[in-house]
Amino acid sequence: MGHIRSFVPWIAVALLTGTVDIRWAALTGLLLAVALVATQRRAGRGWDTQVIEASAVLFLAAYTAAAFAAPHSTAVAHYGPPLSSLWLAATAWGSLALGRPFTLGVARTQAPEHLWNSPLFLRINRVITTVWAAAFTLSGIGGALLRHYRPDAGDARTLLTVAAFALPLLFTVRYPPIARARHAASAEA
Repeated sequence: MGHIRSFVPWIAVALLTGTVDIRWAALTGLLLAVALVATQRRAGRGWDTQVIEASAVLFLAAYTAAAFAAPHSTAVAHYGPPLSSLWLAATAWGSLALGRPFTLGVARTQAPEHLWNSPLFLRINRVITTVWAAAFTLSGIGGALLRHYRPDAGDARTLLTVAAFALPLLFTVRYPPIARARHAASAEA
């Protein structure tokens, strides 16, 4: 559930874009991101568990400012979704480059402390973060290309966005037990 909660502001913007004025879609996402960070901080959650949420605040603050500065700009409305995916990709790739996969903080809230620094636990989180980063990258590039070359392909862009979220989420749920089983089997061999 922690991973889904992290993406609520992004999901809200995606659902509202095209339904309401882009300014209100962006502002809603920003307010949700700020509320999510504030609520989690008050609950004692560290910044390492809120990488995506903090990233959302930064991106959505800039996106909201752009939407209010140019409310009739089709570039803001049309290229915002692919840019948000590329921003998330940069966040994920950056967390890997820093040696702190963004999934690590959330995973530590769900695993016993004695596992947090184990090579298997760290490798699982690097793999999961890599999958998310690749999905965000493909979604951002694919969305921008579809918007540019096939502006009428809204269904394809929506499918791409949903797949770029659903597939890594499914992988996040399914991969850890598979990796642990493989590790146990190789240790027994």
